[in-house]
Amino acid sequence: MAAIQTAMTATLKVPHWTTSIRLFVHEPHRFSGPPDKGDRYTLVTMDCFVGRSRETKRALYQAIVQNLGMCGIPADHLKVLLREAPRENWAIRGGLPASEVELEYDVEI
Repeated sequence: MAAIQTAMTATLKVPHWTTSIRLFVHEPHRFSGPPDKGDRYTLVTMDCFVGRSRETKRALYQAIVQNLGMCGIPADHLKVLLREAPRENWAIRGGLPASEVELEYDVEI
């Protein structure tokens, strides 16, 4: 979890307190990944606001690969899915659309 958090704060420039990270570990018989990857196969899914450049996303992916590599997860055993949604599709801070909230960071980087 720290590997993902570090990658996000370094590349997306988001404060650590704005992220929520969940770790799901599945027993091998409860998760079907590519047959050639084994038990180290890791799927990272991220939901975020629309706005990051292709270069920023590339840097994020590389930071995740590097950080998880230090945890023993081979680069070819990793898949990252980044799902972006417009800010008006997120309710934050008591139910306000995120598009109406002044953020402490820039998403258009």
